Amino acid sequence: MLKSSLIAATIITCSGPMTALAEAPVLQSGTPVIYLADNLDEKDKLGWCIDTEGRGFAETLQSHSCKPASPGGTDTQFSYDDANGQIRSVPFNDKCMTLSDPDSEEWPFGLLDCVSDEPSQTFVYDVASKEIRIGGDPSKCVVVAPTSIAAGPFMSRDLIYADCDSVEEKFKQWVVKN
Repeated sequence: MLKSSLIAATIITCSGPMTALAEAPVLQSGTPVIYLADNLDEKDKLGWCIDTEGRGFAETLQSHSCKPASPGGTDTQFSYDDANGQIRSVPFNDKCMTLSDPDSEEWPFGLLDCVSDEPSQTFVYDVASKEIRIGGDPSKCVVVAPTSIAAGPFMSRDLIYADCDSVEEKFKQWVVKN
């Protein structure tokens, strides 16, 4: 009797929908930080953060390996301001993530001067779904591209936006640590 119950429980457990388990990054970045919940293919398990293109300040944003806090890892540090929906750069004072070129497939987001009540700088973070939605069009989410490339000792991906319902969770679930 016990053996048949165990077999039945195993069959029921194994016959349910199978989903891939996400691998969380081993975050070494300082806070505040916004990073992807799934490590995806980041080779050193550092995770994926919002980042400026290249070294230091740039007006274009990408997703990049979350850099260790020092030396020089602060350009992957961003905070989310729940009061006004802005995603603010930590090292570049008064610079905010902006949907500056919505027609660009590679660089739709820029890092521009923060402007209060600017619709292109308004994002909505949903803690339950872990999605960052575009304030002016909540059907769209901030996502990372499905492919990565080498970026020196790190890795990068395009930081883009897409219809939330059309993107796998692993490419659109973010963790915000302010």
